[in-house]
Amino acid sequence: MTIQTEMSIKPHDRLQAALEGDLIAVNGLIRERMASENAPRIPEVTAHLVDAGGKRVRPMLTLAAARICGYNGPYHVHLAATVEFIHTATLLHDDVVDESEQRRGRPSANLLWDNQSSVLVGDYLFARAFQLMTEPGRLDVLKVLSNAAATIAEGEVLQLTAAQNLATTEETYLKVVRGKTAALFSAATEVGGMIADASDEVTRALFTYGDALGVSFQIVDDVLDLGGAGTQIGKNIGDDFREKKLTLPLIKAIAKADDEERLFWKRTIEKGQQEDGDLEQCLDIIKRHGTLDEAKSEALEWAGQAKEALEIVPDHPMKEMLSDLSDYVVARLN
Repeated sequence: MTIQTEMSIKPHDRLQAALEGDLIAVNGLIRERMASENAPRIPEVTAHLVDAGGKRVRPMLTLAAARICGYNGPYHVHLAATVEFIHTATLLHDDVVDESEQRRGRPSANLLWDNQSSVLVGDYLFARAFQLMTEPGRLDVLKVLSNAAATIAEGEVLQLTAAQNLATTEETYLKVVRGKTAALFSAATEVGGMIADASDEVTRALFTYGDALGVSFQIVDDVLDLGGAGTQIGKNIGDDFREKKLTLPLIKAIAKADDEERLFWKRTIEKGQQEDGDLEQCLDIIKRHGTLDEAKSEALEWAGQAKEALEIVPDHPMKEMLSDLSDYVVARLN
């Protein structure tokens, strides 16, 4: 393989190839643990989402962190499957809360079945995740992952209470993102180091990498939602606006609004009274104030912090892949 060809392969694909054996084990464990003799709908709903082409980024972070830190045992597979179960459970719940009709380019589970099935299967996956995370017999690892699960739920509730509130600040937005998205990224990398008995310094660096990567990842998704790249995020353009979610580009635009624009935001976001042409007007206002570009700059800053955190992590081919992954997250904006 030439250097040029290797560089043209996406970082998560290179990471996937390097972790092929581990990922086969993770996928096998996921299929084994999502089974249910008494409720066949559980594997049906779970398989619909698990098989929808997700990149398995979060479990790969756990596997890579463990390998970088020299781990040779079996339990990084259990932790990676735990991370994926937590992520899948939150997606099932999110689609009910958001009344979504599409996930990863396919009809959402709540649309194909019903809200009750999505919520209850999500609950089942959370329970399975907690069963899995106990199996390594590491109380420190259990504490990190259980705290992450609580933080994710807290972030979702905070987002719900902040929705349609024009007074929502960028500080609150960051708390939401650190909760609902970055918490699982940082837990995924942190427990990979912990299971390998890495030093506190290295484990903390892996946490910082995951946290910054998760924040950058979410900001990029928020920008793409308003920037015309629907195929990259598996949902419709403008979904966040239609759902009255106050993402970073919107918060920045509202802060700069003149009187006429504030009336527009009050009607469409605060009161939720949206009409044909409102999305286009929203995009025009955001473009006028340059808030997409400002959000992009912040995503780049967080990606830079992720790369910087890796400097003290042991040298390993996968360390470079993790660094490249932080670049790729923001490269989706181009």
